[in-house]
Amino acid sequence: MNEILDAILASDTAPEDFAALRIPESYRAVTVRKDEAEMFAGLTTREKDPRKSLHVDEVPVPELGPGEALVAVMASSVNYNSVWTSIFEPLPTFGFLERYGKLSPLAKRHDLPYHIIGSDLAGVVLRTGPGVNAWQPGAEVVAHCLSVELESSDGHNDTMLDPEQRIWGFETNFGGLAEIALVKSNQLMPKPNHLSWEEAAAPGLVNSTAYRQLVSRNGAGMKQGDNVLIWGASGGLGSYATQFALAGGANPICVVSSSQKAEICRRMGAEAIIDRTAEDYKFWKDEGTQDQREWKRFGKKIRELTGGEDVDIVFEHPGRETFGASVYVTRKGGTIVTCASTSGYTHEYDNRYLWMQLKRIIGSHFANYREAWEANRLIAKGKIHPTLSKTYRLEDTGQAAYDVHRNLHQGKVGVLCLAPEEGMGVRDQAMRDRHIDAINLFRDDSSERTDKHSRDDSSERTDKHSRDDSSERTDKHSRDVR
Repeated sequence: MNEILDAILASDTAPEDFAALRIPESYRAVTVRKDEAEMFAGLTTREKDPRKSLHVDEVPVPELGPGEALVAVMASSVNYNSVWTSIFEPLPTFGFLERYGKLSPLAKRHDLPYHIIGSDLAGVVLRTGPGVNAWQPGAEVVAHCLSVELESSDGHNDTMLDPEQRIWGFETNFGGLAEIALVKSNQLMPKPNHLSWEEAAAPGLVNSTAYRQLVSRNGAGMKQGDNVLIWGASGGLGSYATQFALAGGANPICVVSSSQKAEICRRMGAEAIIDRTAEDYKFWKDEGTQDQREWKRFGKKIRELTGGEDVDIVFEHPGRETFGASVYVTRKGGTIVTCASTSGYTHEYDNRYLWMQLKRIIGSHFANYREAWEANRLIAKGKIHPTLSKTYRLEDTGQAAYDVHRNLHQGKVGVLCLAPEEGMGVRDQAMRDRHIDAINLFRDDSSERTDKHSRDDSSERTDKHSRDDSSERTDKHSRDVR
């Protein structure tokens, strides 16, 4: 791996030099293990700890097949599917790998007793398989996470409709949280030249998902002037939805859970912001009963921020906790578009507010290759910016996933794989300088929050909760992935 890293860091390595590099027999990767799939049995979702289930293992380099590429991964990032995999919810991912393995002898490679996770990467192509012409060794790339077979006609109008559509690194093996990744060559896209490796790796999954969900005709088809309600507007997914709304001339109504997250949205350029914690919205009276009075109070707040208008589009991903409210507050003829269910998969809403007011619910899942390419193009042009707030070492991926699981993060959290330090890989410094404030927006906020917590810890050591939180933060970088 040192030879590969040296070649990447050198400024004069030619494509033929990359092609001549020896591929090692093994590499380090973040894995979950099949024999540990029941380790959290009996625990609540919140009690399940990714630091106990994620391992950094030495694994064999997979065989390279037709239409595929091996990529040296400089950086990756953590998504919610990484968290779901690590806590084995809603079910262990080994069932995905087993089913994929039955598809063909080549797919059988993925059915292993360990799962290498991760659905983002930025890195350098090392090898390509037969039939790959568009990419050569040495190309600096990012990867989107759509894996398709395209042997059915169903996928040829929209590849997301391919019956064999899977999410790489979640429903397939050999993902991006590793030193080497195996991808299909049609997952590759050019790395934005003005970004570092970790910045370039951060947008992938969430940026493409937000683009299809909000902008594409396959999603909400957002237009200028639309009022767009965005749940978790400063988070890994919502931060891109907020940027797309602002860049597209829409009016984002950003829902966040703290004053710090509200400030991030203001710094992105949003004006209409709802701090749901400060407003104390409780959409459920108990586990089985929603409170429609809270829906109405929420709708009234939205109208205060929009000059009396309801929202045209709801950008939904929390799921069970918020879905009833989302359907209620959407304007007549409006659209609720959903791509996830982080608070629960069983959605309940009052259908009278859907059918009698001619609203639409649209399911949206990741993005097809064209949508992913367009979303990446906007990153490369500096129209949309990465929302990276913090970067971890590969060994600390368990802590990174824990922080995302417990919502202790802002934007996206990155992971350095082969890259020895942050800030490497920038090829267009002039363009970077033009956008540096936007690129660092979430990093600056993360630093400010870290500094604030440190000050609070030193001045409030008599507070038990502060002591507990301080201890947890102090320990988190010293813990190895278990």
